[in-house]
Amino acid sequence: MKKLVVVFAIFVSLTSIAQSKIGHVNTQKLLDTLPSRKVAMSQIEDFEKRGMEELKEMEADLQKRYSKYMSEQATLSPIIKQNEEEQLQKKQQAMQLREQELQQKMQQLGTELNEPILKRVKKAIEIVAGRKKLSYVVDETSTLYFAGGIDITGEVRIELLRLDAIEAPVKK
Repeated sequence: MKKLVVVFAIFVSLTSIAQSKIGHVNTQKLLDTLPSRKVAMSQIEDFEKRGMEELKEMEADLQKRYSKYMSEQATLSPIIKQNEEEQLQKKQQAMQLREQELQQKMQQLGTELNEPILKRVKKAIEIVAGRKKLSYVVDETSTLYFAGGIDITGEVRIELLRLDAIEAPVKK
């Protein structure tokens, strides 16, 4: 009797696995087609560019001040020399601190801009998976191997562009 129950349980499990439908998408292709993603990437790049310019200006100022110090160092009194060295050290620390702040802000901006986009991708996948009655949807870009399933990238792209147009009008 126990063997019959075990065989029946295995049969039911295999039947349910066999009935599961699997789909796959290429999320990178989806993201690359989104106007809102392109706008977000542009905003992140602009922020990074402005930050780099600011850091270059700070570095040029530090370099200029250091060169001046090196050329005058022999004629400076020990107290003025120590003061100048402290000022140079403070400028260098301020530059390093600003660089860290900019990196943190860029990460925050990236998260802030990408989070709603990724939610729309997930929503579009859920909509198409529901229509197709799929049990699982895997991402091609992070799957080592797949040989089957239904490629729903095209359908998800259409749904995603529709959601993107509704939820994130492109700002030019």
